[in-house]
Amino acid sequence: MDITPDQTVDASDLACPMPVIKTKQALDEMKVGEVLKMISTDPGSVSDIKAWTAKTGHELISREEYGDRYVFYIRKTK
Repeated sequence: MDITPDQTVDASDLACPMPVIKTKQALDEMKVGEVLKMISTDPGSVSDIKAWTAKTGHELISREEYGDRYVFYIRKTK
């Protein structure tokens, strides 16, 4: 899947809950429909981001893994 993000947040080397906090802060500044790319090295962010997007209603478009990096694409829905 080829997704062009409107903004990227690199939360590498940050532990829980910082990847989720950085994601929320970035999405708060974005417009509805825009896509955020968030990069994390925290394995816990896989379940955290999935749960957070389900709770907030934002759309988790894609999750990819590259070695120790987890890349999430999230569309702001509201």
